[in-house]
Amino acid sequence: MGRIKSKLVKRTANSLLNEENKFNHTFENNKNILKGLMPSKKIRNQIAGYLARQKKRVKTVENK
Repeated sequence: MGRIKSKLVKRTANSLLNEENKFNHTFENNKNILKGLMPSKKIRNQIAGYLARQKKRVKTVENK
């Protein structure tokens, strides 16, 4: 149950993915990009982690 994300996290992450293409599959890079955009540390980390998972998923689908 630890991987369940709220609608806020998913909606925000999906809109960020559609707007900008500078995110990649590493959590640390995504967290640093979001540092100026998100005021809350907890939400920023959740969104960065979700973005990393989405990018990894897309990368594995493209490789198959």
